[in-house]
Amino acid sequence: MVTKKYTVTLPEEPAEEIRSEVGPGAFSAYVTHAVERRREQDRLGELVAWLEEKHGPVTEAELAAAEAERREIERWFDEDRAHGEGREAA
Repeated sequence: MVTKKYTVTLPEEPAEEIRSEVGPGAFSAYVTHAVERRREQDRLGELVAWLEEKHGPVTEAELAAAEAERREIERWFDEDRAHGEGREAA
């Protein structure tokens, strides 16, 4: 990836907290990751807006069903971890 140096102004307190946690050499990587993450969230927001425009807003019932499915998947992963990580497929 081609990189270019930019100058940005950040609030001192969170910037210094990050620098002390990741070290001065990893600060740029941390900020790069944060910017990439924000761009992903922005694009997901654009997708949601487009889908809602095309299909209408998500209903409470659909949200509840999705949340139930998410909890079930999380439970499955928790159980799988409890029974031993790294199991090979049969």
